[in-house]
Amino acid sequence: MKDTISDIYTSTGKNVSPVGASVSAKAISWTLPRNGRTILSPISFDLAAGKILGVVGPNGSGKSTLLRLLYRYKFPTTGTVEIGGVDIWKMTARAVACKVAAVLQEQPTDFALTVYEIVGLGRTPHRIGFGGNNGERDALVIDAALDQLGLRDFAGQSLGTLSGGERQRVMVARALAQEPSVLILDEPTNHLDIRHQLEILELIRDLPLTIITSLHDLNMAAEVCDDVLILKEGQILGFGIPESVFSAKTISSTFHVAASYEQLTPSEKKLLTYNL
Repeated sequence: MKDTISDIYTSTGKNVSPVGASVSAKAISWTLPRNGRTILSPISFDLAAGKILGVVGPNGSGKSTLLRLLYRYKFPTTGTVEIGGVDIWKMTARAVACKVAAVLQEQPTDFALTVYEIVGLGRTPHRIGFGGNNGERDALVIDAALDQLGLRDFAGQSLGTLSGGERQRVMVARALAQEPSVLILDEPTNHLDIRHQLEILELIRDLPLTIITSLHDLNMAAEVCDDVLILKEGQILGFGIPESVFSAKTISSTFHVAASYEQLTPSEKKLLTYNL
């Protein structure tokens, strides 16, 4: 049987892969430099190592901005982000890239590289010196990422020949090949059909990493995430376990809908439903 990414992350021996690290946001905010408009008001939260955080909110609420602060794409106007207790802006870019990987909504379409080569880019932070590589370790991790996302048959194809959903899976595989402690996903199920949505969700549940993901589907967030964070107009409305944060009243006021819970049979699961 071939190794999966989860197998590699929990392997023992000389090359032990990292597992999840704690994430702390301490009063982080972001303001547009050109006009001083506040996009994200000061936000604080602590996420334990290995937990899954879902970030939800209406379009334009600041979800993507928050994620960009967490994966060190933007420098916060105020506050700090700590991974494993260390301020990410006091670390080198390479050191952060070895700890944090991000999968964005925007996908490149004009790469001349093959799927295998793009997934291999995830190994870049671990390579020392020009053209450096880890040989057997790199190949093991890349192969496991391809197999985990069902991309083995696409390994030799150019990215531009793939569908949007297939490209999304390639980007997730590249992030996993990075062997991060923290995985940040911006709407990871966009462009995916139902089967591949379920596969991504199963992968999120199984990985021994700290995962932060923005999601539009609140029922999906409630099922997958240990904690959820609600944003509206750049302000945090709630943080905690889905059962306490996702009240019908809060969801109704946040999204300007009439939200209520219905109980499914025979599973007896509660499902959020919405009406205008």
